[in-house]
Amino acid sequence: MDVERTALPGIGLRHEFQTARGQHAAVVSHVSGRRDIVIYHPDDPDTAVATLSLNTDEANGVAELLGTSRIVERLADLRRQVVGLLTVQVPVIAGSPFDGRTLGDTQARTRTGASIVAVIRGGEILASPRPDFVFHPGDLAVAVGTAEGTAAVTDILNNG
Repeated sequence: MDVERTALPGIGLRHEFQTARGQHAAVVSHVSGRRDIVIYHPDDPDTAVATLSLNTDEANGVAELLGTSRIVERLADLRRQVVGLLTVQVPVIAGSPFDGRTLGDTQARTRTGASIVAVIRGGEILASPRPDFVFHPGDLAVAVGTAEGTAAVTDILNNG
């Protein structure tokens, strides 16, 4: 998809694009943090037929929703492309050695060669968690690596 970026002095930036179905839209990023999603009239690209204004939290929420499916798609593509690479979801249960502890405390990558690339919490995917990310009961840690590596990550999260 081609995106045309236009500076809007005193306002922010406009990222304009056309979908594969021919729909014309833009995202206007205001310096205040507000984001407007603008849908243009099919016959007149200068006429907006709808505008959805989002505050910073709402824009981040929508971005996370849209990004969630992309992460899942990319992991699926990666699995198909790389023979021997697995993705597993490891539940963090109450009483787990890492319940209330950080991702960095696991030393998962150093110890196993596998990486925890995301955490699913309350139906939301938290991509690329930082080492200071704190696990809570009910989290699903998404690990990527070899069969041995992902099994070792599972063992670490379950047994320490």
